Amino acid sequence: MTITLSDIEAAQERVRGVVQHTPLVYSRTLSQASGREVFLKLENLQTTGSFKLRGALNRLILLKQRGEGERVVAASAGNHAQGVAFAATALGLPATIVMPLGASISKQMATSSYGAEVILHGRDLSEALEKARELTAQGYIFIHPYDDPEVMAGQGTLGLEILEDLPAVDTVLLPVGGGGLAAGTALALKSRKPEVAVIGVQTSQVPSLAVALKRGGPTPEPARPTMADGIQVPMVGSRTFPYLQQYLQEVVLVREMEIAQALLFLLEGKKVLAEGAGAVTTAGFLFPLKSRDLGKRVVLVVSGGNIDIPVLERVLPRALLESRRLWSLRVTLPDKPGALGRLATLLGEEGANILHLFHDRLAPELPLDYTRVELSLETRDRQHGEAVLWALRDAGYQVEEKPQIKLAASSSQFSISKAKKTGDRKLPI
Repeated sequence: MTITLSDIEAAQERVRGVVQHTPLVYSRTLSQASGREVFLKLENLQTTGSFKLRGALNRLILLKQRGEGERVVAASAGNHAQGVAFAATALGLPATIVMPLGASISKQMATSSYGAEVILHGRDLSEALEKARELTAQGYIFIHPYDDPEVMAGQGTLGLEILEDLPAVDTVLLPVGGGGLAAGTALALKSRKPEVAVIGVQTSQVPSLAVALKRGGPTPEPARPTMADGIQVPMVGSRTFPYLQQYLQEVVLVREMEIAQALLFLLEGKKVLAEGAGAVTTAGFLFPLKSRDLGKRVVLVVSGGNIDIPVLERVLPRALLESRRLWSLRVTLPDKPGALGRLATLLGEEGANILHLFHDRLAPELPLDYTRVELSLETRDRQHGEAVLWALRDAGYQVEEKPQIKLAASSSQFSISKAKKTGDRKLPI
């Protein structure tokens, strides 16, 4: 079964009133930095916190209209789970959701709160999908998170909204996991405006589409850990792949630290709370696509905002370290009265803010008359931090930078041009 623009247009009418027409907002910072007009499509403000409600609701409305079944099952790392749970409850359909054991805690609890039974099973989405399919033998109707034409058509309504709000758009960046959002949205965009460029963005930790394009079709690819758990899909969909191959101009890969930097930028610069998968388009724009000609008007789809606060707590300091807004230093100084005070005074004069300080007088490698101070400093930017570092060294201090945190491998980009299992756990409602 294939989908067409008319299927997406029908889906838009079908879900209207429940699915929100989310804001398309102008980013002054990104626009000034890039010399073009950049807009953010804020699906993090969608009901349930992501675009997934679009496809889930379209699929379930049609299922109920056709009388195909009385209860549904789905598998998801979180956002599809919430979309199905919300839509099923709204339509009076019992829903069971299978989620990987490592799924975001906030997404687990939100899915449960929408009225679904949650089963935790498997190491990744592929194993959760296997478990969900097993339940079809008990009479459940399986709702695929991406590889379903009616789900894809629902996701494509996002593309129609972009064109309604910004008819003159030149380039749209979309996150890609299994490919449902990218396939449906790209089809909608290219059908109404063939000249628009549509670019997919994946994490280099799970480059399922990039690998599929190189090999000529979907093939399993190990899903390494990533903060972009919403697109941690080891194999792009067999139904979505032809649309991705046809309608995407290319796919770019972003590193984990680039995603962290994008999360920080969105939160600090636009007060937009995005999850990892929702920030990959901003990461793609800021890093691998930074010097590319993307036309005058660019849209970055922020696909979701369902991020665990503990994850955010871990990610933001790493992003600040990488951007050199935070510096972690070891300074060796004489173990004499006033030495620490003089160090602190110098840092204050240079405009550095001491966030944390650990005074180590017992390190065995130090002479008895010396001590070491470990400092976490806040600076304005990289240039300011380097000036502070040189001021310390010019004053005679022995300074060592602590190693920076590295999250993943380097960025890459690919052109599309024609060229052991665990037991189940049920989450209480």
